[in-house]
Amino acid sequence: MKTIGLLGGMSWESTVTYYTLINQGINQKLGGLHSAKILLASVEFQEIETCQAQGDWEKSGEILTEYAKGLEVAGADFLLICTNTMHKVAPQIQAQLSIPILHIADATIERLQQEGITKVGLLGTKYTMTQEFYKERIIKQGITVLIPDKEDVEVVNSIIFDELCLGEIKEASKEQYIAVIEKLQAAGAQGIILGCTEIGLLIQQSDVKLPLFDTTEIHSAVAVEKALDE
Repeated sequence: MKTIGLLGGMSWESTVTYYTLINQGINQKLGGLHSAKILLASVEFQEIETCQAQGDWEKSGEILTEYAKGLEVAGADFLLICTNTMHKVAPQIQAQLSIPILHIADATIERLQQEGITKVGLLGTKYTMTQEFYKERIIKQGITVLIPDKEDVEVVNSIIFDELCLGEIKEASKEQYIAVIEKLQAAGAQGIILGCTEIGLLIQQSDVKLPLFDTTEIHSAVAVEKALDE
């Protein structure tokens, strides 16, 4: 079994979800008392969020790179960055590593293709929704990406940072997300990417009719397969 390096770059709540899902996945595959081989580096999120707000992506990449290099030295065979947004600096981090980063968008693209999705709605931080680093990776695979309008982008983003990253789950916020999803469905979306690892704390498949693609679950499942691929 390969050793998984987990680099927590956003809230610790979503990193806990990764840890849980990967261990559950390994145990379901192997049974008995089996669990995953995981090395975890949990980053101080306030420091990263400050860099995001200031647009200092290079500094945030430098911070994450140091943690990533530590995971490689400690024995990780491959790396997961446990956040969609910080994949903006994935190329910067990868350039300093000899082990591969399992890209969250690539894992999601594979699932979208399996389900025959050609037009998808994207929810996430404002950086993920409005910048090109994430969307372009999907678009290049022939999948149209729809994002909310400017007002809804702010709503989705503020709920992530002001509530979900603090572990606050509010019914009113769930209703706001459902309304945004319904608008994207009306615009032609065949499914919705939950493109922030915290969104799955708020919205589940039972809340909406449109298929949801929870990137935390997808990323974790692919990590399980890679860990067991000898």
